[in-house]
Amino acid sequence: MSIAEQEELLEDICNDVLGYGPLEPLLARDDIADIMVNGAERTFIEVSGKVQTTHVRFRDNAQLLNICQRIVSQVGRRVDEASPICDARLPDGSRVNVIVSPLALDGPTLTIRKFKKDKLTLDQLVRFGSISPEGADILKIIGRVRCNVLISGGTGSGKTTLLNCLTRYIDEDERIITCEDAAELQLQQPHVVRLETRPPNLEGEGMVTMRDLVKNCLRMRPERIIVGEVRGPEAFDLLQAMNTGHDGSMGTLHANSPARSALASGVDDHDGRLLAAFEDDPRDDLHLGRRHRAGLAPSRRLAPHHPSPR
Repeated sequence: MSIAEQEELLEDICNDVLGYGPLEPLLARDDIADIMVNGAERTFIEVSGKVQTTHVRFRDNAQLLNICQRIVSQVGRRVDEASPICDARLPDGSRVNVIVSPLALDGPTLTIRKFKKDKLTLDQLVRFGSISPEGADILKIIGRVRCNVLISGGTGSGKTTLLNCLTRYIDEDERIITCEDAAELQLQQPHVVRLETRPPNLEGEGMVTMRDLVKNCLRMRPERIIVGEVRGPEAFDLLQAMNTGHDGSMGTLHANSPARSALASGVDDHDGRLLAAFEDDPRDDLHLGRRHRAGLAPSRRLAPHHPSPR
């Protein structure tokens, strides 16, 4: 065995024992946006918006499952047949989703949304052509003047990236509290409190939902509340907080548009009062339709409701 082969073998052993096995070379690359492992035999990556196949293989599904368990255990979570779905994160904040047997029929399925080491800024987005200079100036002002903001979009559309860009313009003397399913926001301010949800334990107890976190952070003297993902009834608590003195709060929302229907989709039936609580605010001289194209929804005012003709 040559010296190069010995070094390669030693690196593989170290990665398998101390790291994430065959995933280590992919995690080290900064040009990869997503890593998708479909069982032990197939691994795909996304580079520059295109999905590519790789030659990365695992010995078997047992090795892949062991690596998945190693990843989620670092954030106090577990994945097994009793709890086959898990959201977690890597130490650098990269988002991780794992789904295993009996739900995943072809072996453990691992998806990693990687974060670049160099954090994007609005100026970089302008250079890339993702946003106009005028749009960037407006977003900088929005971040500074404590507007309430919801950022909407589909999967992989850059909601968290844009939210991270906006948070750069929050004053350093403000107390910020973040609530997330898997902590991935990268705030640079010194006074930040990060909160994370918790799944139930083996006995089905101890679950802490996003709504629990949002309600609790209202008692923590927040100046800014940032919710990494608004998906369910926590929308009511977040918008209620925005309407009762917590200006400058932010959140992201899975939806095609930030219109009234998008907000309504995240609220349980028993919280239908959400929409009625945020009718026209005379202090708001901006119309929702102007922000519809930008993917930003001002929380102080939702579009007025006009019943459809029968």
